[in-house]
Amino acid sequence: MTRVNEHIREPKVRVVLGSTGEQLGIMSTREAVDKAKSIGLDLVEVTAKADPPVCRICDYGKYKYEQSKLKKNKVKAAPKMKEVKFRVRTEEHDYNLKCSRAEKFLDAGSKVRIQLQFRGRENAHRELGFVVLNRVAEDLKGIANVDQPPRLAGRAVAMILSPLPESQRVLKFKMVHGELIEEDDFEDDDLDEAADDLGIDPSMIEEES
Repeated sequence: MTRVNEHIREPKVRVVLGSTGEQLGIMSTREAVDKAKSIGLDLVEVTAKADPPVCRICDYGKYKYEQSKLKKNKVKAAPKMKEVKFRVRTEEHDYNLKCSRAEKFLDAGSKVRIQLQFRGRENAHRELGFVVLNRVAEDLKGIANVDQPPRLAGRAVAMILSPLPESQRVLKFKMVHGELIEEDDFEDDDLDEAADDLGIDPSMIEEES
């Protein structure tokens, strides 16, 4: 909580004139309060942890408004993190829906964490998780940068995407009335081919019942 005038307890403070930024030096808190009030302003503690604390002579109401505005702008500027989850054998339609959802989050200015969780025998062939996430990164390159490339963490692999500037964004996946349009073809054969390239039997990564 910001302390003002008589609520400032330290015996001495460093004083700054808010309107000009002029350093008035160190003085007793009583003297600083009297100086502020003599010109119709307040003594506001702005850096409590300094030794001695730094105080500003200014209009406290205006100071509160400016700080509130700065705080709101800071919150707005901080990108929100969304998450979209995939599986090693996510069906093609679901894959496109998930990419569309990620694209929507990115287009709204949010960062997106893409996660793929391994289950059962999939844990023996985690390379395929990287295949999926690298494909997602490629499919969303028109709207996103890869902030954090795919990394293994326990039984999952994840990466973080951040949106490109609005002027550079090219949407690949679109939703109209809840239906996906302009899908690209990517059949299970493509994942099987990736498994073959890695020397893995695709039948070994089917989910256990």
